Amino acid sequence: MLNTLWFAFFIVALLAGLYQWIFLHDPEVFSRIVLSLFDMAELSVQLMILLFGTLTLWLGFLRIAEGAGLIQLLSRVLSPLFARLMPGVPRGHEAIGLITLNFAANGLGLDNAATPIGLRAMHSLQTLNTEPRTASNAQILFLVLNSSSLTLLPVTIFMYRAQQGAPDPAMVFLPILLATSASTLAGLLSVAFMQRLRLYDPVVLAWLGGAVVLLGTFMAVLATLSATAIGALSSLMGNLTLFGIIAVFLIAGYLKKVPVYEAFIEGAKEGFDISKNLLPYLVAMLCAIGVLRASGALDAALDALRWAVSGAGWDTRFVDAMPTALTKPFSGSAARAMLIETMQHFGVDSFPALLAATVQGSTETTFYVLAVYFGAVGIQRARHAVGCALLADLVGVLASIGVCYWFFG
Repeated sequence: MLNTLWFAFFIVALLAGLYQWIFLHDPEVFSRIVLSLFDMAELSVQLMILLFGTLTLWLGFLRIAEGAGLIQLLSRVLSPLFARLMPGVPRGHEAIGLITLNFAANGLGLDNAATPIGLRAMHSLQTLNTEPRTASNAQILFLVLNSSSLTLLPVTIFMYRAQQGAPDPAMVFLPILLATSASTLAGLLSVAFMQRLRLYDPVVLAWLGGAVVLLGTFMAVLATLSATAIGALSSLMGNLTLFGIIAVFLIAGYLKKVPVYEAFIEGAKEGFDISKNLLPYLVAMLCAIGVLRASGALDAALDALRWAVSGAGWDTRFVDAMPTALTKPFSGSAARAMLIETMQHFGVDSFPALLAATVQGSTETTFYVLAVYFGAVGIQRARHAVGCALLADLVGVLASIGVCYWFFG
């Protein structure tokens, strides 16, 4: 699937470039396409440097947690649930604890913490994979849920809105929470359908029902707070939880007589080894995305969408937020740039800007996640991972549009 998709990006870019040159008389289009290749290659190295430091840091702390038995404890607690969702993973396997930590970091909007933990989880799942170049069922479920972007505290979105002068940066909190819940549920159901998982099992229903009750209670409590209080709570919980996790790892390791410094160095070395294998995959995917954008293909898709929506007699305001939605599956930095540009052009509290912020917080950079997570373990056959992840993205975008018309329309 990834081979076909990567090839298709370049072919679409070529056809779009030829159209721009022959019919629109734009001889500079191919120079922009070639320049985008070098720009994306440079961006890949910049991202690699950031990932290099982040992976080294967090895998060092994870080795301390592993030595203290915290990951094994999480695995035992969640084994009944994951035994049904991931029947190929043995009960108590360390991958279950790592997956749980990854979901927790994603839920709190701690992207820098979530990625290295997720990569460590993917490596752990790879040890159980009997076909190392083909994604296993457990790896697909983990990746799709990871890319569905379940975010309970979207601190970074609040920061972007505050930077652009929003009087109430947390205005999009509840819309993001609803939209990201919808995308995650769609991802889970699509994978369950493809893998014939028994979601009606009493244990699964109990866990999912409990999650729904907790989420509903959390939303009800937040609904009683002022916007300022929500923003302050979000920032405090995110940063406190991040450093709190580090403190728990260190204290537990020290009490268990783990040599914390030596364990950190050992884990950090593993981060170094993982990091150096990621660059080729990042270059491959980001360069394909770059030529697609430079060729004008994404702009053409947006114009076609606007024409179709207008022809149907629908409200076209949401189309102005679609650049963020169209670029988010490919590039987080590009989607962030699109979000900020939308805020500046239409106003930070305009409908397109609010919708773009909601989309940014409720969808994920699917192809980036695919390239990094599968690339880190050398997987080349993604099977149904791409389709299920993109379906979750689509549901997230549609849910974002619906809740924004409900809240702000």
